[in-house]
Amino acid sequence: MPVSRPVVSRRREVGGGSARSLLTTVLGEFVLPGGKPVWTATLVDVLALFGVEEKAARQALARTAAEGWLRSERVGRRVRWSLTRPGRRLLAEGAERIYGFGSGDGRWDRRWLVLLVSVPETMRDLRHKLRTRLSWAGFGSPTAGVWVTPHPDAEAAAKLILDELDLAGQAMSFLANYGALGRERDMVAGAWDLAEVAERYDAFIAEFAALSPATPDEVLRAQTLLVHEWRRFPFLDPQLPADLLPAKWSGTTATELFNDKHVRWRTPAQTRWTELATS
Repeated sequence: MPVSRPVVSRRREVGGGSARSLLTTVLGEFVLPGGKPVWTATLVDVLALFGVEEKAARQALARTAAEGWLRSERVGRRVRWSLTRPGRRLLAEGAERIYGFGSGDGRWDRRWLVLLVSVPETMRDLRHKLRTRLSWAGFGSPTAGVWVTPHPDAEAAAKLILDELDLAGQAMSFLANYGALGRERDMVAGAWDLAEVAERYDAFIAEFAALSPATPDEVLRAQTLLVHEWRRFPFLDPQLPADLLPAKWSGTTATELFNDKHVRWRTPAQTRWTELATS
């Protein structure tokens, strides 16, 4: 059965950079579990479901291979792609983070990990790298030079980041309970923009709650989009304990929705992928 070409919204039409991001999602969701090489035509056809033109799809493949995630093999006039060992490792780590996100038990011992690290204003590139990487690791900054997280086990990740940026010698870390001065929730509000995160969750719920794909291609597309959108949240949501979250936190509803839809669509999406990969 050939791939159908659904009409995609302007929001879903993508360029080169987004093509690479979508390719990463496809590799992690379908190629990694299958463990088999995949033809160029299969990947081009699947990306076409999202409005990615063939040229952009091929460029995404070439750039992903150049980064060491993929290797190509020519078989007659056709080319197939396999994940490299580093590619498998990185995608497996990503899958663990994506599918395990939001599954914690919510218990908290009231301890904070506090990280003190100061970078001169003149070193803007280094400050940006530090902010980006600590934010991705779930840290928030309530005031300049101070980073906090309610997850003490994040200290190992912080040390790795500081070591790689050559800042470990300028940092200090503490484990502490919040004291009597000020309000804990005010610190949280200063460290993280939870309203923005909630808006992203609300948009995710609005997009996928009523989505009911009917054809095999629609299911494959829906499953890919579901994972593609969800994989952003581990870098947006610091996964704060319930005690620190607003009432009726939409992240809880979004997590339940993701898990339900992913389980419901997984088998038919994998079946369609296998049909395309073996045709």
